[in-house]
Amino acid sequence: MPSGSHNPAEAVSDLAPHGPEPSGGTAAPAGPARPGRSRRLAALARREAPRTGLAAVSGGALALAFPPYDLWPLSLAAVAALSLLTRRRTARQGAWTGLAFAVPFFLVLLKWLHVVGWDAVIGLSIAEALFVALLGAGLAATSRLPAWPLWAACLWVAQEWARDRVPLGGFPWGRLAFANAGSPFTPLAAVGGAPLVTFAVALSGALLAACAPALRGRRGSGSMRRVVPALEAFGLAAAVAGAGVLVPVPTKADDTVDIAVVQGNVQRPGMDFLGRPLMILDNHAQATEKLAADVRAGRARKPDLVIWPENSSDLDPFQYPQAYDRIDRAVKAIGVPVLVGALVDHTTKEGYVYNEGIVWDPKKGPGASYTKQHPVPFGEYVPFREQLSKIITRFQRVPRNFYPGDHTGVLDVGPARLGDVICFEVAYDEIVHETVDAGARALVIQTNNATYGRTGQPEQQLAMSKLRAVEHGRAVVTAATSGISAVVAPDGTVTQRIPEFTRGVVSARIPLRDEMTLADRLGAAPEWVIAMVGLLSCAAAAVAGRRGRTKDEKGQQ
Repeated sequence: MPSGSHNPAEAVSDLAPHGPEPSGGTAAPAGPARPGRSRRLAALARREAPRTGLAAVSGGALALAFPPYDLWPLSLAAVAALSLLTRRRTARQGAWTGLAFAVPFFLVLLKWLHVVGWDAVIGLSIAEALFVALLGAGLAATSRLPAWPLWAACLWVAQEWARDRVPLGGFPWGRLAFANAGSPFTPLAAVGGAPLVTFAVALSGALLAACAPALRGRRGSGSMRRVVPALEAFGLAAAVAGAGVLVPVPTKADDTVDIAVVQGNVQRPGMDFLGRPLMILDNHAQATEKLAADVRAGRARKPDLVIWPENSSDLDPFQYPQAYDRIDRAVKAIGVPVLVGALVDHTTKEGYVYNEGIVWDPKKGPGASYTKQHPVPFGEYVPFREQLSKIITRFQRVPRNFYPGDHTGVLDVGPARLGDVICFEVAYDEIVHETVDAGARALVIQTNNATYGRTGQPEQQLAMSKLRAVEHGRAVVTAATSGISAVVAPDGTVTQRIPEFTRGVVSARIPLRDEMTLADRLGAAPEWVIAMVGLLSCAAAAVAGRRGRTKDEKGQQ
């Protein structure tokens, strides 16, 4: 595969804006910008404008690879475009190109946050884009190394590895893997999880980019010699893209269980979805009681267990007897355990609540529970609340902080050992992996997307459920207050779903599985190894660049 540009003039122009200053002489005193400097800056801006514009368009195209658009091939095209736009550039130029690529990407991807405020969309987009700016610098630095598409793919994983963890626990939205929950790359999740899917997508895209320099110079002498590396790169890209076909995705059930998922619906989308107290709880209780009536009349099969979504009880059932009684009546009516989502006041810390999934038995009442481990910063708790609330009054709409849980969500719900994962936790590899590793035979995603209804966010979250199903070889049941509630088979196929803002019940027989995938056994190791290789490639590029400058200096002496 080609390893460099064949246009010396282009290489010189790439390096000129940041070349070394002449040494010696007396430094000019600082002062206002001279007309010559202004002209140079204007020329630089004009020269970089086309590249910056192409980067912005490519970033926007990457956003269309994600739900609700689902144009996953654009993820390959976007990776290829960023690879070409940063190729043989300086690290500083690569960082700017990465930033120009990432800002429109996140603005389109995260536009569902406009429900909270467009300032939230812009602020989070810029914060996330800074990681991609570092990626752009790394792509530029490593583009002069042999086998540079491999290092580029490793750097994509390294960027996601960092973004998934910092700051404040990270924000994994926008991973390449989540755009490929229904593509030929998806089966690779069963081998190395979401990081391996990202790696394969990025490698294929970078290999496609490697075809361009060779084909650009094919009309000159030795044109066939230039075409062969391009064909090799294209063949490797196709091989990586098709590798998922060879990966077996185990789906055979060790046992089955009949479930019912209740979507009670809310009164309105947006920030004020709650309505009057007990209204959402009553919606879910009524839907459950209707199911019970259908079972008694022979119109429906009796489930082994029922799943309610996150926040299906809008009042703490342990503090409000009317909420407790309403849940208890509905559970007794159906006569099987119900997994209830509720906000529960912290027992000792005033102003804190638990976001819980509670197993409610028709005879014993509330029992085992799972508390969400990863509350969403600025949504479910406000860091530096005292200081920030004085500046941003909107934070006063988050009156209480959610207190994080300290254990996985493996719960015995009737005859099934389920792994409870609440809302955004499905985006975090470690939480889902630990839940399966602790013995979950199927996964339940309790979620409340009512704030972001009809914005595309529920579809993005459902795509994560599809990828997790393949990654862990488990059925995934998504229970949402307002939608999208769905049942996902272990092969990632959505078998049933309820549309948004519709009250309904999904009844399904899901497989329970004990077999662990290779991704389960390897855990986070593939991501750490790939990310470390990416960082080491940057170090190698820095060493190679230093040696090259030393040789040039010796040659000039």
